[in-house]
Amino acid sequence: IVDGTVYFGEMRGGRAETLMGLSGLGDVALSCTSAQSRNFALGRALGEGAALSAILQNRTTVAEGAPSAAAIAALAAHHAIDMPIVAAVDAILHKDAGVDDTVRALLTRPFRAESDAG
Repeated sequence: IVDGTVYFGEMRGGRAETLMGLSGLGDVALSCTSAQSRNFALGRALGEGAALSAILQNRTTVAEGAPSAAAIAALAAHHAIDMPIVAAVDAILHKDAGVDDTVRALLTRPFRAESDAG
């Protein structure tokens, strides 16, 4: 999984094998690609220009990624774990960051070994 996610999961008591298996990476892949995913639907609506408050007001289901992003970003920052994708999602959802600028910042980050993520 990308950025410091495995390190973060292990720090919180998870096992790398679980995070890299179907219940971890598989769930992330499905959430990112399935139009039936609540998180995907929320992200699509944001990408189409809708405001988070308007999206959440009209929903009858919970997209758990929205509140989780802020909590995970805060925990990662507290433990000095570099999780740029989580920070980017949190910034877009909760700090009025622009999608285009945030994605551009992610894509221009310097490359480094995954083992340096923690």
